[in-house]
Amino acid sequence: MKKQYTTYLFDFDYTLADSSRGIVTCFRHVLDRHGFNAVTDDAIKRTIGKTLEDSFALLTGIDDPAQLAGFKSEYVKEADVHMTANTVLYLETKSVLTALKDADALIGIISTKFRYRIEELLSQHFPPHFFHLIVGGEDVKTPKPSPEGLLLAIRELHSTRAETLYIGDSTVDAETARAAGVDFAGVTHGVTTAQELARYPHVKIMPTLEGLLED
Repeated sequence: MKKQYTTYLFDFDYTLADSSRGIVTCFRHVLDRHGFNAVTDDAIKRTIGKTLEDSFALLTGIDDPAQLAGFKSEYVKEADVHMTANTVLYLETKSVLTALKDADALIGIISTKFRYRIEELLSQHFPPHFFHLIVGGEDVKTPKPSPEGLLLAIRELHSTRAETLYIGDSTVDAETARAAGVDFAGVTHGVTTAQELARYPHVKIMPTLEGLLED
């Protein structure tokens, strides 16, 4: 990855942190409550990165907006209890982000997860204002793969698309970068394979975030 970037924008789940245990717990409570006991943990994990409504639609086959909104509301209440306690940063996250920031890079997060939930976890590991910007699901009208959040961050940081690298773990993240016209680097922390990510434009596909520090 020879190109030099001034701005590094990250997805959150399965990119900077593993929240799969918390996500599965929250989905399981809601799904079991409504009789969807046959949904597997792996099926739940495959939806990470999508909106809650889309995830529940895929897992249940339900497409009624009111029912999906109800599932989302129940999930949020479960997440208030279970999410942060069941989320851990990847081992290299702090060191890689610190190295990028020490090199005067701008650091931000673009996620479908609620911003307040991301901030709750990050406050346990980073000093205040470590991240230059966090865009959560409540900050945009259209979720990923819409480029809205990514382009909003670039504007707010007074950066440019050419100077920006978006890092994520899923095909949704790759589609988001392509829609925004920014370079993409994939990390295989999650359930999406390198082969799946390689079908999209990318500058690098990495097993860990440490690949960002390599030439």
